[in-house]
Formats: sequence, structure tokens, C-alpha cells
Amino acid sequence: MDIFKVSLIVSTFFCSLVAGFLFAYAVVIMPGIKKLNAKAFIQTFQVTDLIIQNKQPLFMLIWLGSAVAIIVCAITGFSRLHGVDFYLLACASVLYIVGVQISTAVINLPLNNKLQSLDVDSMDHAALAVARKEFEPRWNTSNRIRTAISGGVSLLLLILLLRL
Repeated sequence: MDIFKVSLIVSTFFCSLVAGFLFAYAVVIMPGIKKLNAKAFIQTFQVTDLIIQNKQPLFMLIWLGSAVAIIVCAITGFSRLHGVDFYLLACASVLYIVGVQISTAVINLPLNNKLQSLDVDSMDHAALAVARKEFEPRWNTSNRIRTAISGGVSLLLLILLLRL
């Protein structure tokens, strides 16, 4: 098996895991913690996000590995694919890098970092409410978009796998 096929399989698997992770946040974690008061909401998000911020090894392997794998797949696949297969890979690659990886770096990580910087024990209820309002709607909207894009990318990669 050549590097293109290996990278396509790894990309499909890793991007699907990322899609599942984002999906879990969109439909379970965020709706669950939405029911908490502002202080508990922020503390809960801080605790879960801190696991990622501390570079949990398995998470980092999948998250960064998905980006590396899809880039390797694109580089090795573009010269050998034609027609629909070329466009499937091109769309999947661009959508994933821009819609998941770059949007995470530009939108979600700064929001996460701002929330991580808060000392909720020293904040009053009004300040906690403002912090939550500045975070939650934008983070959730971005995450729903990332979820849809990553799910679509996984589907495109699966279709490409089945076509080869």
C-alpha cells in the first residue's frame, strides 16, 4: 500500500474521530452544561478545556494527526487523482483545514483562552453572566459549524475511499 492510500485511510479515521468529538460537544456537553449557572458553567468548561490545553497526548495525536494526514493525502493524491476523485479530495482538504483547523485556531481557541484566564471565585454574578454571554453563543455557533464541516469531510473521504 502506498503513502496516498495510507494517508487517505488515516485521514478518514482521524477526521471522523474529530467529527465525533465536535459532535459530542455540540449535542451532549454544551447542552448539558448550559443548564448550570454562569459560575458552574465557566468552571466546568475550564476543567474540560484544561485537559486539552495541557496537551492530552491521545487528543493531540488525533487532532494534529488529522491535519497532517489530510495534508499528506492531498499532496500525494492530487497528482494521481482526476475528475470527481480529485474534487472530492480537494473539497475535503480545503474544508477541513479552513473550516475545522483554522476556524478552531481563530475562533474557538481565543474564546477558550479568554475563559481559562478568568478567576471565577473573584467574580461577582454580573461579571460571570457577562463572561458567559461573551463566550457561549459564539463558541457554540462556531462549534456547530465545525461539527457540520468535519462530518461532511468524513463523508467525502469515505466516498473517495469507496471509489478507489
